[in-house]
Amino acid sequence: MSLLTHLLACLLGMGSWVSINGLWVELPLIVPRIPEGWYLPSYLSVIIQMANVGPLFVTLMHRFRPGALNETAVIYVIISLGTMATFLLGFFWKETVVVAGVPRSVALLVLTFFLSVVDCTSSVTFLPFMMRLKPQYLTTYYIGEGVSGLLPALVALIQGVGVVHCINNTHSLNHTLNSTNSSVTFDLLAQYQPAIFSAEVFFFFLSAMMLVCLVAFLLLNYHPSVAKERTDGRYTNGVKEKSQTKRKCVEERPMMDPFRRVNQKRRSSFGTGSYSWMQVFYIFVILAWVNALSNVVLPSVQSYSCLPYGNNAYHLSATLAAVSNPLACFIAMFFPIRSLLLMGALTLTGSGIGAYIMGIAAVSPCPPLVNETSGRVIIVLAWVLFILSLSYVKVIIGVILRDEGHSALVWCGAVVQLGSLLGAVTMFPLVSVYSYFSSGDPCNTKCP
Repeated sequence: MSLLTHLLACLLGMGSWVSINGLWVELPLIVPRIPEGWYLPSYLSVIIQMANVGPLFVTLMHRFRPGALNETAVIYVIISLGTMATFLLGFFWKETVVVAGVPRSVALLVLTFFLSVVDCTSSVTFLPFMMRLKPQYLTTYYIGEGVSGLLPALVALIQGVGVVHCINNTHSLNHTLNSTNSSVTFDLLAQYQPAIFSAEVFFFFLSAMMLVCLVAFLLLNYHPSVAKERTDGRYTNGVKEKSQTKRKCVEERPMMDPFRRVNQKRRSSFGTGSYSWMQVFYIFVILAWVNALSNVVLPSVQSYSCLPYGNNAYHLSATLAAVSNPLACFIAMFFPIRSLLLMGALTLTGSGIGAYIMGIAAVSPCPPLVNETSGRVIIVLAWVLFILSLSYVKVIIGVILRDEGHSALVWCGAVVQLGSLLGAVTMFPLVSVYSYFSSGDPCNTKCP
């Protein structure tokens, strides 16, 4: 196993969602300085779903014009576009343009759309590209994808984004206009602390991360050590060349995949035929479900579920949940259990924990154990176990579909985006239109 190839695969995965994840964690610094205010997260959700035109185009081209789209060229284009867009954000994110008599952050919204196209399209291009390397490196890629959420969160934590201090706020109220009698009230005022470095510096950091991803992709294509780690078949524009003999392919299959029997009868026309159509449907439904929950549904209510227990509980749950993603991928590297039954059991477990988190968010700002240390411990632990279980499921599904061929990984990326889209369509009206969820003041939440 090549340590360099592992590192490069991890860096490629890191570039998949680092820019959008970074934008989300920087919102507390961005929002006070733009005219959209806290409506910006709603706009971002819509923009990210509009950007699914990228993966839709790639998927349709793969379906109706297989081999016509140069997969490597597409990856070069989207990584370069992501690098340039994040760099320009550092200069123009707070610039406004008057549209219909109202100032709007046009540059921020347009550049966010390009970043979203980059990240969404990575789901249907990066994963199929990993078919060129041995199966073990796919898990490393998923570790990098998890780091794409962890790294911006850690940098934002160092930056001091969203750090709140509760300070005493005393004011008096006169009972009548001419009366000398007055009452004094004491409450706490939430005061957000200034960041150690600016949002501009943060965006330049994200641009540097995308540049690192571009360099990693170059080395994955041209470095001699990586060439030794490629699978036996060569790929051109995402289509495997039939340069190896059938006998050699059969002989080497047990080495490439010890979990599959040689000469196994085809059960369907999907991939290698190892799974029936019912099992394929089962796998893709779980894939869409876990991505809808972990990418959109639960993250959209994370603040509502955690802030009632305090600002520290919120930051701790966000940070540890980000750590749980690459940790699950690391565990899957050593225990790649491909049991469909285990996959279903972990999905049910994660969904049950997610239901608890959703229930806490629904009764915010006065959930159970709101003033107890046990409540804070439980909500943080719930977030860690939720992300850990569903991230493991996503990696195992990726490993299974990797063995089914290049086309299966393209559909894997498409279903990931479909699940996220369905989750966004469901949660956007509940959170942003009907305001179903409410969050208390981090310093003055009072519950009976």
